[in-house]
Amino acid sequence: MKTIKLTHPHSLNSTELPPLAMALGYFDGVHRGHQEVITAARKLAEEKGLKSAVMTFDPHPSVVLRKNTQHVEAITAVSDKIELIEDLQIDYLFIVNFSEAFAALLPQEFIDQYIINLNVKHVVAGFDYSYGRLGKGTMETMPFHSRSAFDQTVISKQTDRDRKISSTLIREVLRNGDVEYACTLLNRPHRVKGTVIHGDKRGRTIGFPTANIELDNAYIIPPTGVYAVQFELDGERYNGVCNIGYKPTFYDDKKLKPSIEVHIFEFNKSIYGKNVAIFWYKRIRSEQKFGSIDELITQIGKDKASAEQFFQKLQD
Repeated sequence: MKTIKLTHPHSLNSTELPPLAMALGYFDGVHRGHQEVITAARKLAEEKGLKSAVMTFDPHPSVVLRKNTQHVEAITAVSDKIELIEDLQIDYLFIVNFSEAFAALLPQEFIDQYIINLNVKHVVAGFDYSYGRLGKGTMETMPFHSRSAFDQTVISKQTDRDRKISSTLIREVLRNGDVEYACTLLNRPHRVKGTVIHGDKRGRTIGFPTANIELDNAYIIPPTGVYAVQFELDGERYNGVCNIGYKPTFYDDKKLKPSIEVHIFEFNKSIYGKNVAIFWYKRIRSEQKFGSIDELITQIGKDKASAEQFFQKLQD
């Protein structure tokens, strides 16, 4: 997959690109609904003898447009998005820098400069996709703005439990700790990437050493609590339990942000400074303060057993 980053105004023109079937969207999460749009573009490209393409934007429009709800925390960082879209066997990925100047484009200007001028012959987008200044361009107006230069396919609303599959819904369920349902909506476990850093090393003194993770990006993370997770290191996956929280058994004062610590099963290596990923599978319990270290040790043992049972069922 060829990744092309564009800033407005861009200098590409149609003669520099092959004829494209392009999926349009922000695609935070690359969830089941997004996969439907992107896969449709790939299939249309194959049928029509075109190259497949995806156009996405960075940062999130809400940040630039200063909306009340700003999606600063991502389900998928740009690097994750590139990886996931490449996994869907797309030929070209365009990442457009979403700036105030870009946001000010009239719908017709966006179509002329970012669709027609990029040699797009077929557009695929969700039913609620909008474009141009104030989102005035819609899938209903696109045939008019296309000037017959390209065709379009509109993907209908994708639902689960009678709710629209959307980045908004996934953000909601992740913030509620329902990582299992997020897995259903994403078609995979929610994943965050980070680096192993030095912590207070208290876990090893109570028989449960942990890897402390500093996230690489501003990801959405579940609320404080204990989770069954998989830990990826150097391409290998390990089962484990993750605690997100403020460790109230040890600290009375609440820190600015919670720590993320993973106890990896059957693992005993020094991995400080390593790049790793955490895959969230199931919430086991909320964070709590224990009356003694022994109570905490007993509970961690139960948490580990719960996670082991979960992963055993997953394999069966």
